[in-house]
Amino acid sequence: MASFRTLDDVDVKGKRVLVRVDLNVPFKDGKVTDDTRIRAVLPTIEDISKAGGKVVLMAHFGRPKGAVVPEQSLAPLAEATAKLLGKPVAFAADCIGAAAASAVAAMKDGDILLLENTRFHKGEEKNDAEFTKALAANGDIYVNDAFATAHRAHASTEGLAHFMTAVAGRCMQTELEALEAALSQPKRPVLAVVGGAKVSTKIDLLENLVSKVDMLVIGGGMANTFLAAQGVDVGKSLCEHDLADTARRIMAAAEKAKCEIILPVDVVVAKEFAAGAANEVLGLGEIPADGMVLDAGPASIAKVIDAIDRAATLVWNGPLGAFEIAPFDKATVAAAQHAAARSTAGKLMSVAGGGDTVAALKHAGVYETFSYVSTAGGAFLEWMEGKALPGVEALR
Repeated sequence: MASFRTLDDVDVKGKRVLVRVDLNVPFKDGKVTDDTRIRAVLPTIEDISKAGGKVVLMAHFGRPKGAVVPEQSLAPLAEATAKLLGKPVAFAADCIGAAAASAVAAMKDGDILLLENTRFHKGEEKNDAEFTKALAANGDIYVNDAFATAHRAHASTEGLAHFMTAVAGRCMQTELEALEAALSQPKRPVLAVVGGAKVSTKIDLLENLVSKVDMLVIGGGMANTFLAAQGVDVGKSLCEHDLADTARRIMAAAEKAKCEIILPVDVVVAKEFAAGAANEVLGLGEIPADGMVLDAGPASIAKVIDAIDRAATLVWNGPLGAFEIAPFDKATVAAAQHAAARSTAGKLMSVAGGGDTVAALKHAGVYETFSYVSTAGGAFLEWMEGKALPGVEALR
């Protein structure tokens, strides 16, 4: 973290601290159904509050596109955050202007305030200088604790860093340290597990990883495209046949970089994608024309586990099969549980992220036992693709 300033580098006592957080959480019937992202920012809020800073929280919710949409107000999240903190969180009906200014002026040292949805203003997503200045008027120090939005150059995620002293919050700091340990300065050998439905959404990711890691497991529907590119008939499985040349190019780049690509050697095949559907384990030359590959077979699982045993660092994005429906979750669960056990034993640094990945690890019961699991979706993926993230770059 030498290239980033953190909360440890600033004195917040008596200061108005603008903290960009990620509160874009799922709601149902007016209640938060998953508070993971709120919990992730509690250490930053608590540290600033205990040190006598005035905590002024900024966040977005949904995509109101610069209009005031009452259903996307952050007001319910002030209550949800207060409940988790065990102390009051005030709410301002706007993030700039008189409503914000009066709410901030009323704060005492250690108080916590949540400003209304930044995306109710067009200037947020446009990173408009005048809007950014209006936000900056509410604070003395800027803290970015929202890695999930760091791939967006918005006013509250990037613009403020050009107007104020800017540091990383605890959640952002932890995320950056974990990602740097996984890809920038990793212990080797490094293993990447990349799964999911389509190669087309992860071409940049795969092309970046083959030059960074020692072993690359490709699973899920993506693996079918690679197998088909090698002449395997995958029946009516999910497969992007038009990306065969891309798959071959990635395999050639991996060979040149001495990155071992690990693909399924046997597969679980069914005639329909349904819970409990009749299925069988088949070799790669045995897939019938009306069959669908829905998971990796036992021999393939053994190869993945062997790779995990050889690795010192693991980066994981995406499931290895159709994990949402049993019995097609076996490969994902077995590999995830083995990686978690190695991590717990101190033999593996494991970092995972991406929407389906989080769900898959929770399904496998190992969300808490990986070394680090990122709640960021797009930002995590862009980091793995080797792209510069505006919200991170602004903190350098």
